[in-house]
Amino acid sequence: MPGLTIGKVARSAGMAIDTVRYYEREGLLEKPARTAAGYRHYRPEVVARLRFIRQAKELGFSLKEIKELLSLRVAPGKSCADVKARAETKIADVEQRIAQLDRMKRALTKLATACSGRGPVSECPILEAMETRESK
Repeated sequence: MPGLTIGKVARSAGMAIDTVRYYEREGLLEKPARTAAGYRHYRPEVVARLRFIRQAKELGFSLKEIKELLSLRVAPGKSCADVKARAETKIADVEQRIAQLDRMKRALTKLATACSGRGPVSECPILEAMETRESK
């Protein structure tokens, strides 16, 4: 039976064997053929799919979003516009997270500036502010 072992697939894709198994369980990979002894044997194109998944994760796509991107490739009537729309949605999500992180940074900077770094912890203005601050 020709095919790649899970170890070879994982090494070629630059990920751990457990990650390959996880993606298989999550439905991102087709179930591979098995030898009589039960070993998985993957087709060579699985490596490219795993690299795609890794790259999409690095770009911030969730596994659900990656499944959608992969399904677009084989869905009849879909075009680059459908992929672009998903990329633009992801850009908006990233911009929203950046704005949230910026707000967090400003708040932390303000708290750190208010603290001299001296005195007992019981009088720390950072801890006091976090105890009394209302959530927004």
